[in-house]
Amino acid sequence: MTPVVEDTAHETSKDGSRDTPVSPETDSRDDRPQVTSEPRGSRRRAVTVLAVIAVVAVVLDIVSKQLAMTHLREGDPVRVIPGVLYFSLIRNRGAAFSMGTTITWVFPTVAIVVIVAIGYLSRRLRSITWAISLGLVLAGAVGNLIDRLFRAPGPFRGEVVDFISLFNGSGRGFAIFNVADSCLTIGVFLAVLLEVLGRHRDGSRTRT
Repeated sequence: MTPVVEDTAHETSKDGSRDTPVSPETDSRDDRPQVTSEPRGSRRRAVTVLAVIAVVAVVLDIVSKQLAMTHLREGDPVRVIPGVLYFSLIRNRGAAFSMGTTITWVFPTVAIVVIVAIGYLSRRLRSITWAISLGLVLAGAVGNLIDRLFRAPGPFRGEVVDFISLFNGSGRGFAIFNVADSCLTIGVFLAVLLEVLGRHRDGSRTRT
C-alpha cells in the first residue's frame, strides 16, 4: 500500500495544479491602520481621576477669582514678572477678547452641553490620560459656568472674572484669562494630541 501524504503547504486544484500559497506578510490589508488591544484599565479609576482633577481645578478657580476680586482693582494691574505676567482684574461678559458680549446666554448653554457630553464620553473611559484631559475640560466648563449663573447682572448673563494677563497689564495682544480658561485650553490640546497619537478613551491604541 502507498501511504497517503497530506500536503499542508499547498492546495491542489481539480486539474492537478497547485495554488501558490499566500503569505500573511504580503496581504495588502496589512497597510491599513490596526487597532491593537492593550490591557484595559479600570473604568472606576479613570472616572475617579477625572472627578478629582475637575473638583481640584474648580476649587482653585473659585478661590483665585475671589482673591483677585478682594485684592485687585479694575484698571490697576499688578506686575508679577515684568514683561511676562501681570494680574489685571476685569469682568468679562463675552468670550476671549470680550467677543460676543451681546449673546452672553450662548456661553453657559455651550458649557452645559460640554458637561453633558463629558458625562456621556466617560461611560467608556478607561484611559488615565484621557481622564486628565476630560477632567481639565470639565473644570474649565464648570468654572466659568458658575460665574455665568451666579454673578451679576444675573443668571445666564453673569460676568466672568478674569485676572491673568501675559506680556502686559492691559490685555493688548493676548486675552486676559483665568484658571478655568487655562484648564479648558490645556484639556482640549491634550485631547487633540491623544487623537493624533491614536490613543482611545477605552485604553486601546491605533497603530499605523
